[in-house]
Formats: sequence, structure tokens, C-alpha cells
Amino acid sequence: MTDLFDFAPPPPLYAVMGNPVDHSLSPQIHGMFARQFDMALDYRRVHVDVGGFKQAVDSFRAAGGQGVNVTIPFKIDAWELADRRTERTEAAGAANTLWFKDNLIHADNTDGAGLVRDITANIAFDVAGRRVLIVGAGGAVRGVLGPLLGETPAALAIANRSVDKAEALAQLFAGRARVETTGFEALKGRSFDLVVNGTSASLKGELPPLPQGLFSRGALAYDMMYSREGTPFLHWAAEHGAAQCADGLGMLVEQAAESFYVWHGKRPDTAPVIEKLKWSA
Repeated sequence: MTDLFDFAPPPPLYAVMGNPVDHSLSPQIHGMFARQFDMALDYRRVHVDVGGFKQAVDSFRAAGGQGVNVTIPFKIDAWELADRRTERTEAAGAANTLWFKDNLIHADNTDGAGLVRDITANIAFDVAGRRVLIVGAGGAVRGVLGPLLGETPAALAIANRSVDKAEALAQLFAGRARVETTGFEALKGRSFDLVVNGTSASLKGELPPLPQGLFSRGALAYDMMYSREGTPFLHWAAEHGAAQCADGLGMLVEQAAESFYVWHGKRPDTAPVIEKLKWSA
């Protein structure tokens, strides 16, 4: 006879926090990862008002939450909130993964690892010795700059509307490598082998003010955002000389796999998850 009071404990509670967040595929991704290991997992989307990140995290912890993925525009807020940060998070000045242990908030940044793995392993594009342009200088770019520099490109430039913001970001890595900063107008007449759009313009259906002739022969255009219809940046890139175009779906899955490993100590297989999401309706 089953003991009526022998209840199974609720599954561990995790979430992705952002604004907007309704579009996030993170619950599906982490759900698929958990099924690979026959794990029970409660993973939710949490919309957070601007200025309300700390309150949202405190409420989530009080409800029994064990970890949070962080998306636009709260990655710098997450970094500031953390009591303990991994080395790559400290270098980036932004965090996308939080977990709660010993009454402390721990932080990591898996964005860069996810981007590099998607570009080098999934797309099979070698960054070493290439000319790289990153568009944007916000929290998303903070997380990927260090890992991209770790792939030893020949040159790396950051283009942003506010050059001062790009320069401040470049200073975080001044001791590691030379990072060029520039406005969009100064890009005219230049070409790159890899152009990464790290702005949130694609979420608004917009395009950064990029000049023509930006892509060298065989260049890869990569948008850190993702869309089933393709992003404005990738449509523009395909029409203006990019040999390959890729959105951030692979990066999303790869950075999620890294977060999953940080939280659970298990590394999921990303290939079937990317394929399922790519072809799902």
C-alpha cells in the first residue's frame, strides 16, 4: 500500500529572466537537456521590469529557485548582484548564469564559450588569423569578447554608435590584446572575415547602420540574436557579400549547455537539440 504522505519532492526550480523574455527558447532547451539524463526540472520564463532585477532574483530565491539564466538587458545587473564570480565572468563584467549556494549568489558567463563553440565546431569556421568585427558594445558583447580573443584572430574591432562605450569595453581587455574601437562611419572601405552582430537591433526588426563592402571573400556573418525568418542583419549580409550567414540559435543552445553543466555537472549533447529547434514549427 502506498503511503499517502510519501510525496515526491518538487523538481528543482530554474528560470530565464529578461525583458523581453516571452520569445526565449531556454525552457525548451533545458527541458531537452534534462530528458537526456532522465532528470526532473522546472524551468520557467520570468519577465522582469527594468530596474527590478534584484527584486526578481530575491523573490525567485525565496520561492525555492536554484539558478537563473539572464538575458537582455540584465547581464550587467547580474554581474553587480553576484557575491562570487568565475574568472571569465569577472573579465567580462557581465553574467548570464546565476546559482545560489551557501547563502551566496554565484555568477558565470557562458555566452563566449557558446559563441565560440558554435562558430568553430558547429559552423566549422576557424577564427584564428581572421579579421573580426563585433557590432555593439553592450552586455552581450562583454561576455564574448574574451573567448573570441582567445581564438587568436589577426585583428578584432568593436564598432558602436557611442565610440566611448566601445573604448570602455576594450579597456577591460587592454592587458590581453589590442582591440580597436570605431564608429560606424569609419568602417567605410574596410572588410572583415567575421562580422558578429551583438546589438539588440534584430529584436526590434532594425539594422545597425553598417556600410556596404564590409565582407571579405568567404566571410561569415553571425547574429547573436535568432529568428526563424532570419534577422534584418542576416538578410542584409546575404545581399551584401557574406558567404555564410548564421543566427544565434546554435550559440543559444551551446551557452545553455555550458550553464547546464555549471548547474548540474552534466554536459548534454547539443546537436539533436539544435536540429530539433531548427526544424520545429
